[in-house]
Amino acid sequence: MYCIETKHLTHKFSGEELVLNDINIQVPSQSIYGFLGPNGAGKTTTLRLILGLLKKQQGEINIFEKPFAPNRIELLKKIGSLIETPSIYTHLTATENLALLQKIYQCPVKRIQEVLHIVGLEDAGNKRTGKFSLGMKQRLSIAIALLHEPALLILDEPTNGLDPNGIIEIRELLKTLNAEQNMTIVISSHLLSEIEKLVTHVGIINKGKMLFQGTLSALHAKQNVGSSTNFYTNDNERTMRLFTDNNIKAAVQNGLINVGAIAKENIATLNKLLVQNDIAVYQISGVQNDLESIFIDLIK
Repeated sequence: MYCIETKHLTHKFSGEELVLNDINIQVPSQSIYGFLGPNGAGKTTTLRLILGLLKKQQGEINIFEKPFAPNRIELLKKIGSLIETPSIYTHLTATENLALLQKIYQCPVKRIQEVLHIVGLEDAGNKRTGKFSLGMKQRLSIAIALLHEPALLILDEPTNGLDPNGIIEIRELLKTLNAEQNMTIVISSHLLSEIEKLVTHVGIINKGKMLFQGTLSALHAKQNVGSSTNFYTNDNERTMRLFTDNNIKAAVQNGLINVGAIAKENIATLNKLLVQNDIAVYQISGVQNDLESIFIDLIK
């Protein structure tokens, strides 16, 4: 079952080229879905369309296997969201902001303190939010999104303004919500190293087109041809000359000889070649592409 599914979603702003071109998103239930792309790729536009914040022009949007438009109110009751900048009343305290929405959602009053505790703001509940740092505002916005215990959480750059410790705390919070409450989470972010530690599934968009969608492991497997091998020797100049003479493409990178992606049998052959020519081999290491390098390769 897909918690979110779009079919042929296409959108453009007046007189401009397509912002989204035939976007087909499939977010499995109870997954953590990382929605990735450079600035201007169409991430926020897609999320706004899914939440009904922009009027759909072309395509279908289904949430919990129901078409969004005719079931809008029912579906939005099950969704918590943070899109772009936090939306809070700066002249009110954190508790007062949450109390307003608690009345709208008609959830228990005790839920206010629960979500403040979840996001680490229990000691700042009586502080006016106009005096909050950007990171504290982000935390409060996540608390607001969690107030009514949604089944689906959509977060657009939720770690903006957070220090490294805050980023780790939000990451662990989202993992806990997913594991213990079976909450489906869609998160867009430019912090690829953090996304890699969090998500189960990935969608990569660039210039309004989907470049990849699937599990994180499938993405790594798909791009595994981009992995490479480094040789650490006592004589890079002679090593390069030997490799060139044997038609092996190689390059010096950070003091190591990189030979790109080769079969394990060939690694052994190259090691034997170096030893036979009295070149000391200190280390042979594989270099697996991380999410950031895979992402850069895809959008290029």
